[in-house]
Amino acid sequence: MTPRPDHGETSYRGSGRLAGRKALITGGDSGMGRAAAIAFAREGADVAINYLPQEEPDAAEVVQLIRAAGRRAAPLSGDIRDKSFCRQLVSQAAAQLGGLDILVSNAARQVSRASVLDISD
Repeated sequence: MTPRPDHGETSYRGSGRLAGRKALITGGDSGMGRAAAIAFAREGADVAINYLPQEEPDAAEVVQLIRAAGRRAAPLSGDIRDKSFCRQLVSQAAAQLGGLDILVSNAARQVSRASVLDISD
């Protein structure tokens, strides 16, 4: 048996707490960002997600889940380590969603190690 992470795809039921809001979530293609995007959409928010280009398949799944919740989805690919891209990202998200109310700065780099002892200072 290989357990799959639960990002709320089948378990989370919203109650309209974010109705009419517009959110931008960096790292919205996987992990906590994916879970936040699903929850925000099911709570009534339109959601823009940012992700790296190589994560397009994961991002496409999240976009489908946002739209299945009846909300607008704005997939915005790019690297937030680039300051000029960050400005474009916010502008594009606001333009596509009609404004922004919420920013979730979630993007991170995942690195796995065989042992905690392999992590340097």
